[in-house]
Amino acid sequence: MATKAAKKVKEAFKVVKKRNGRWSVKGSNGKFINGEEKVKILVGKGLVKVLKKKEGAAPAPAAE
Repeated sequence: MATKAAKKVKEAFKVVKKRNGRWSVKGSNGKFINGEEKVKILVGKGLVKVLKKKEGAAPAPAAE
């Protein structure tokens, strides 16, 4: 799989952009990082934005 490195930094992880446009984060132990930890890393680097749910939006009540 062809990938390109996003930024060269000396940290505990490596951030790579895949050919399909998604980001992967690989830890220093060689395992991929997923979930909330991955999101925090990508947001910290400014590579992705997190959308928050609107608090005022409630589902429409069912009509009887």
